[in-house]
Amino acid sequence: MSVITTHRDGDVLVVVSNNPPVNALGFAVRDGLAKALDEAAADPAVKAVVIRCDGRTFFAGADITEFGGPMKDPQLPELLERLEALDKPVVAAIHGTALGGGLETALACHYRIAVPSAKLGLPEVKLGILPGAGGTQRLPRVVGVAAALEMIVGGAPIGAKKASDIGLLDRLAGEDSLAAEAVAFARDIAEKRPLPRTSEKQAVAEPGVFDAFRAANARKMKGFEAPEACIQAIQAAAELPFAQGLEVERKLIRQLMASDQSKAQRHIFFAERAAAKIDGLAPGTPLIPVKSVGIIGAGTMGGGIAMNFLSIGIPVTILEMQQEALDRGVATIGRNYAGNVKSGRMTEDQAKQATGLLKPTLDYADLGQVDLVIEAVFENMDVKKEVFTRLDKIAKPGAILATNTSYLDVDEIAAVTSRPESVVGLHFFSPANVMKLLEVVRGAKTSDSVLATAMALAKQIRKIAVVAGVCHGFIGNRMLKPRQDQAGQLILEGAKPADVDRVFLDFGFPMGPFQLADLAGLDIGWHRDPTRRESVRDALCAEGRLGQKTGGGFYDYDEKRNRTPSPVAERIIAEFAAAKGIAQRAISDEEIRERCLYTMVNEGAKILEEGKAQRASDIDVVWVFGYGWPVYRGGPMFWADLVGARTIVDGLKRQQDRLGPDFTLSPLLVAKAEKGETFN
Repeated sequence: MSVITTHRDGDVLVVVSNNPPVNALGFAVRDGLAKALDEAAADPAVKAVVIRCDGRTFFAGADITEFGGPMKDPQLPELLERLEALDKPVVAAIHGTALGGGLETALACHYRIAVPSAKLGLPEVKLGILPGAGGTQRLPRVVGVAAALEMIVGGAPIGAKKASDIGLLDRLAGEDSLAAEAVAFARDIAEKRPLPRTSEKQAVAEPGVFDAFRAANARKMKGFEAPEACIQAIQAAAELPFAQGLEVERKLIRQLMASDQSKAQRHIFFAERAAAKIDGLAPGTPLIPVKSVGIIGAGTMGGGIAMNFLSIGIPVTILEMQQEALDRGVATIGRNYAGNVKSGRMTEDQAKQATGLLKPTLDYADLGQVDLVIEAVFENMDVKKEVFTRLDKIAKPGAILATNTSYLDVDEIAAVTSRPESVVGLHFFSPANVMKLLEVVRGAKTSDSVLATAMALAKQIRKIAVVAGVCHGFIGNRMLKPRQDQAGQLILEGAKPADVDRVFLDFGFPMGPFQLADLAGLDIGWHRDPTRRESVRDALCAEGRLGQKTGGGFYDYDEKRNRTPSPVAERIIAEFAAAKGIAQRAISDEEIRERCLYTMVNEGAKILEEGKAQRASDIDVVWVFGYGWPVYRGGPMFWADLVGARTIVDGLKRQQDRLGPDFTLSPLLVAKAEKGETFN
C-alpha cells in the first residue's frame, strides 16, 4: 500500500500520508508527495489541495534512518520549492506535531490550519544542525525575525494557540473536524490570488535584534556551534533575497553536518533511544501493573522521587520514622509544587490533584498493598538491609522492591529478602523531580518482568533510563570516582582548584569538581572532628570552610555567591600536602585532562569489559543526562572515539606513575588502541 494516497473532495485534491509511526519524510513519502503535486497540476478540475496525515501526527520530521547516508531524490528542499510554486493554493492540515521537515513542509504550503492540541517546531539545533529545507528562510518571513530566532535557535516546539498568535497558522480547527474544515477552508480560498507564497514575503528585523538575541542567550549557547549558524541563516533571510538566503542556509548546514559537534549530538539522539532496549529480554515480556507506589524516606531524595509519580496521577504513600521528618518532607513537596505553579510549569488544579494523591504515614503496614516500594534512606548497607528485611515481611506478593542506592551492592540488599527476583535498583539523581537520568540496576536475580516494568515506568515518569549491572557506583558514580580522586591529587601536587575547574569549564562542563563540591557543601559525610585531618576536605571543614553556604570552601564567595580563588584555601592545601610529604609543582592543562578525563574513559572501558553496561552509548547517555557532560561532545566513550583510543592509552601511559598504585589500564581500551577501533 502506498504511503501517500490522494482522493477528490469535489474540486479539492486531498493528499494523505500514512507512514507510521510519525509520518517521517522518508523517500517513499517525498516521492508520493511529488507525484501528488504532478496530479494536482495536471488536473484542471482541481482548484485547491489539502495535505494532511493519518495516524497520530502530521509529518514529525525527517526519516532519521536516512541520516548520515546519501538521500534519494526528490530531496526535501527541492520538493518544497515545487510545492510552493504550484499555481493552486495548498493547505497544510496539522494535528499532533509538525516538527523539523514537517513544519518546513507546512511553511511551503500557502495556508496552514491546525487543531488546538497541535505542536509546531524546528528542533534541528538539538542535533547540532539547522533546518535545511528552507526553514531558516521561510519561518522569519511568516512570523518575523524575533519569533523565528526563539523557535529556531531555542529549538522548543510551541502550541497551536501561540502559533496562531504569531501568524504561523491561518486558522484553528476543531479537534475532531480537521479534515472537513481543511477542505472547507481550501474551497474558501480556492480563487484567491495572488497566492501567499512565503518566499515572496519580506522578513522583518528590528534594528539590533541579532546582537541583542546573542547577548541575551550567550550563556545557553556557550560552546555550541549550531545556534550561531542558525542566527546567521536567519540574518540572511532578513538581508538577502530568498534564493541567496537558501544558499547561505545550505552552506551552513553542510558545514554543521560534517562537524564533530553535530556527530556528537546526533549520536546522543540515537543513544537515548538505544538505551531503552534491554539485552536478552524476550519480546512481549509481561509487565507488572503499577497503580500505587510506596516511598521510604521523606527527605530531599524521597520527596523528589514521590513527585515523579504524583505528577502523572499515581498515588504515593510516603513513610518516615518521625512525625517531624514526615511533616518537613510533605511541606517541601508542597513548596516544590507551589514553585511549579508560580513558574507556569503546571496549573493550580494540577498541583492540587498531585498533592491530593500523597498519603503520609509512620506505619510500615501502610505499604502492604502498594505495587512498587522505593527505599530512599541513608546510604548505609546495614540501614538498607534492615529496611528490606521489614519490607519482605509486609509487602504483598508480586510487589516490586526497589532501592535508590548510589553505590551499594543491590544483590547483597536483595539477599535479605525471600524474593530477590522482585528487587531492582532505581538510582535517581538529585533533585529527583528534575533530573532526567535514572540508572536501573539489574541484580543477578532480578526477574525480566521486574526489569521491563522498571524501564517502562521510567518512560512514564519522563526519565531517560539506562540499565546498569551491579558494581560499586554502577556506571555514573563508578566513573566519577577516578575523576574525583585525580582532581583531589592534582591540587596536592600543585594545581590550583581554579586551574582544574577551568579545564572542565573550557571542555564544556557546567561547573568543575571544586565548584561542585563547594555548592554541595564540603561537610557532606564529614566526621565533625576538627582534630582529624585525613583529607583536604577535612582540613577545610576544620577551619569552618564548608563551601558556598559559609562564604568559603575551595573558593571565597561574596554575598551574591560569586567565587574568587582563595589564598586561605590554597594555604590549607599547601600545608596539607607538605604534611604528607608531597612536593608541589606546576601542572599543565594537558595533564589535568589526561588524569581526570582519560581515566574516566578507562573506567568506562572496564565497565564494558565486565558487562556492567549494555553498550558504550549507554555510558554516554548516563554522563550527558546525569553528570553535565557537554552534549556537543557526545559522552565520554564517543569523545574517546573522536580523540582516538591510541591517544587516550598513550596519555594514560604518560601519567601512569602519577595515577596511583591501584591504577590499571583496561585491556579493552588497549585492544581498541592497537586495532584502531572505536567504542561506538
